[in-house]
Amino acid sequence: MTAVIYIHGFLSSPQSHKAQVVARWLAEEHPQVSFYCPQLTPYPGQTQQQLDDLVADLKGQHIGLMGSSMGGFWATYLAEACDLPAVLINPACEPLKLMPQYIDQTLQNYHTEQTYQLNSSHLDELTQVPAHSAKRLANYWVLLQTGDETLDYNKAVSKYQGAEMLVEEGGDHSFQNFERHLSASLAFFDKFYAREC
Repeated sequence: MTAVIYIHGFLSSPQSHKAQVVARWLAEEHPQVSFYCPQLTPYPGQTQQQLDDLVADLKGQHIGLMGSSMGGFWATYLAEACDLPAVLINPACEPLKLMPQYIDQTLQNYHTEQTYQLNSSHLDELTQVPAHSAKRLANYWVLLQTGDETLDYNKAVSKYQGAEMLVEEGGDHSFQNFERHLSASLAFFDKFYAREC
């Protein structure tokens, strides 16, 4: 395992709690593993290009993806397009149903002063992203908590049926005590690449 890409959620940032937890843990426990957490906008076309460019820059390395909420959707995109392993944390499964409520609204990043405004063209961009189904089921470890107040965890159970999955009772959308699963996440990545040997 040489690199971990953490993909944050909608209107979030590298300053998010889970991103910071992963960054600190890797620095302390696995300093040989490079950590990447790009600042992404809610604009699908820009985000897709940014992630494509990052993976291209890391070509030849063993990359593990971690994606939370909308970041789980984008991790699915990369897992399918580039055959990469992905740990998904309470992933967004139906963003096309959620995004219309944000069209023509002024949106602000949770951690910065940045503001955004989505329009119908961004919905079209999202429609074109090939991540609305999961086919490479061996590429995923899906972490879900039934108390997720933002997303229905049953949607993820259905979308990723056949993948490795951990469903915890209770919790919330942030996935409480996520750090408990960091060692197992790295082990999942290592197991994925060991099968190639």
